[in-house]
Amino acid sequence: MRRWTVRGLVALLVVVLAAAGLYKLVNARTFQLAGELTARVETGEKVVALTFDDGPDEHTDEIIDLLAAERVRATFFVVGSQMAAHPGAAEALVAAGHQLGNHTFTHRRMVFVSPGTVTAEVEPTDALIRRAGQRGDIPFRPPTGKKLLSLPLYLSEHRRHTVMWDVEPDSGQTPVPAEIAAMVREQVRPGSIVLLHPWYPSGRNTREAIKDTIAGLRADGYRFVTVAELLALQDQPAGKVAIAGPKAAPSR
Repeated sequence: MRRWTVRGLVALLVVVLAAAGLYKLVNARTFQLAGELTARVETGEKVVALTFDDGPDEHTDEIIDLLAAERVRATFFVVGSQMAAHPGAAEALVAAGHQLGNHTFTHRRMVFVSPGTVTAEVEPTDALIRRAGQRGDIPFRPPTGKKLLSLPLYLSEHRRHTVMWDVEPDSGQTPVPAEIAAMVREQVRPGSIVLLHPWYPSGRNTREAIKDTIAGLRADGYRFVTVAELLALQDQPAGKVAIAGPKAAPSR
């Protein structure tokens, strides 16, 4: 009887450890089972990419104006259903000089999903991003950063780049704007990718933090680049790449 109890405990421990390992794999920022993934670019240059997840929505014009006033270009990981619900918003982001990335169509967690589900989440969103005027590669970011087998295999097969992040000041909490700006300034390193959520009423503090976040990083000597420009640094032997200036915000 005791022997079976010990065996049962050992089996339970194995299951627990396997589940813990699987959880870490699903949520890993710097690793996935297949395909290219970047959470930060190793570079000596003081460059940083601001990225905004989950939009667009009715706050698009406000965010465009905030970034235009600071002459900063950013990367927006957009949700297909949000683009469909807010026609013209993605086009306005592209016209203002920002980059669009794919954040799925419905923002569902891409774990234990079928290959058909992956296709249905990625490809219609790609089509809307192209329709908005985005050129060049479309980076992909999984909702909440979760990924397992079908998604990485699809991305690898289609030569898609997964872009994660190494600075995340406003997820799972509600810091005030000054705290957001301070956390970003404290945690950013050369080549960092910053994840921000400025949409919906819940994103008000993040929107209000944008100006001070930019000012703080500029004071520390950082330049702002899109994800595409940041990834291009990986292909430069000396970590040098030409950074395009921001476009003027379109008249609206």
